[in-house]
Amino acid sequence: MYPMIQRYFKAPVTAFITPICRALLRIGLSANAITVIGAAGVAFSSIYFFARGEFFLGTLLVSLFALSDLFDGTMARISKSDGTPWGALLDSTLDRISDAAIVIGIWIYLFNEGSDLHVLAIAALFLGGLIPYIRAKAESLGIECSVGFAERPERLIILLVGTGLYGLGLDFALGLSLWLLVFISSITVIQRMKAVHQA
Repeated sequence: MYPMIQRYFKAPVTAFITPICRALLRIGLSANAITVIGAAGVAFSSIYFFARGEFFLGTLLVSLFALSDLFDGTMARISKSDGTPWGALLDSTLDRISDAAIVIGIWIYLFNEGSDLHVLAIAALFLGGLIPYIRAKAESLGIECSVGFAERPERLIILLVGTGLYGLGLDFALGLSLWLLVFISSITVIQRMKAVHQA
């Protein structure tokens, strides 16, 4: 799914945001700075708004800050200073923090509400860290491991659609998104383990 999204939408999206990225670079913001601002915004919005049950507003803000992923990558490519191993490590590390913060905010709310769904949030948090770890470990061993049904964009979309709809009053949406997230994440873990075993 993700390769298909990339194939059809990457070029027009990149063409649209490139002038914005150039403008951001001209005013002194770097790709790394955008990465940090985006991750901090996602983490704060998730922990503050989701934990308080303000899911619709939280989803809007998290989605807005998550768009920094589009900008920092393009800025790194057109910048002469930020396309570095440090920038790549920073981006990957803050992605993990952002993803975890979203789920933690949801978990706090569910736990405080006494909902059994908080167990699903813990499972989603665990699997969300395991999926990129398997890939990173495999690639450190020289094995390509980009396979899997649920890449980060798919996982974020499922989760944020669920939180947004829940914030609009669809009570089943949050639970459904968590069940689906855990299911496809589990499949992805199996797919990646199988790919490494076969390699």
